[in-house]
Amino acid sequence: MTSQGTRRERIRAATDREIREHARALLIAQGRDAVTLRAIARELGITAPALYRYYDSREDLLRRLGDDICTDLVDELNDRLGQVDPADFRGKLNAVCRGFRSWALAHPKEFALVFATRTDETAEPGGGAAGVERSDDRFGTAFMSVIGPLMAEATTLVRHDAAPADLQAELSASRQELAHAFAADVPESAYDTDAVFVLLRWWVRLYGHVALEVFGRFPFALVNSDRLYESQLDELAAEIGIG
Repeated sequence: MTSQGTRRERIRAATDREIREHARALLIAQGRDAVTLRAIARELGITAPALYRYYDSREDLLRRLGDDICTDLVDELNDRLGQVDPADFRGKLNAVCRGFRSWALAHPKEFALVFATRTDETAEPGGGAAGVERSDDRFGTAFMSVIGPLMAEATTLVRHDAAPADLQAELSASRQELAHAFAADVPESAYDTDAVFVLLRWWVRLYGHVALEVFGRFPFALVNSDRLYESQLDELAAEIGIG
C-alpha cells in the first residue's frame, strides 16, 4: 500500500468519524428528524451529494450511528460489571440491569433511535409491521456479549422454569441466534430452551419498564420509579432462585 493510499484512507476515516459526530450531536440536541445529510453537510461545509461517498442514504447513516450507540452502551455495561466482585452473581446481574436503565434515562434520544426507530409512519400494530426497522436487534447481538458469561454462570446457580409447550419450537430456533451472538465460549446448557424463556421474560419486563419511563408513558405519575424498578429486579431474581 502506498503512503498516498494510506493518507487517503486516514482522511476518509477522519471525515467519516466527523460525519457521525455531527449526526450524533444533532440527534441529541434535536432528535432523529434533525439528522439529515443536508444539515450535516452544512455543518461540515461540504455539499450534500459529497456525503453519498460515505453513506448510501440517510437511513444508512442512522444505522451506523445506531451501531456506535450500541457499542458505547455495551462498553458502559462492561465497565459496570468490572466494578463488581466476580463472585457476586446477583451483583453482576443487577449491574447490567441498572446500567441499562441509567444509560437509557441519560440518553433518551439515543435510546429512541436504537429501540424505537420506524422507517415510516404507517407501521402496523402487533409486531407484524412492514414499517418497523428492527434496530433493537443490533443491540441484542451486542448485549449478548455482555450477558453471555453471566448465562454460563447461571447454569449452575439459578433455576430455569420450563417454557410453555406451545413456545418450545420458537424458543428452540432462538437458541441458534443466541449461540451466534455470544462472544464468550458458552456451553449449550446455558442457552437451552428454558434458559431462553427466562432471558426473554427478563428482557420484556425490564425493557418494558425502561421504555415506559424514558418515553413518559407510565399510566400515572410515579415519583419513585427507582423503587418500582428495584422491585422488579427482586421479583425476577426470586423467580430464578437467587432472591
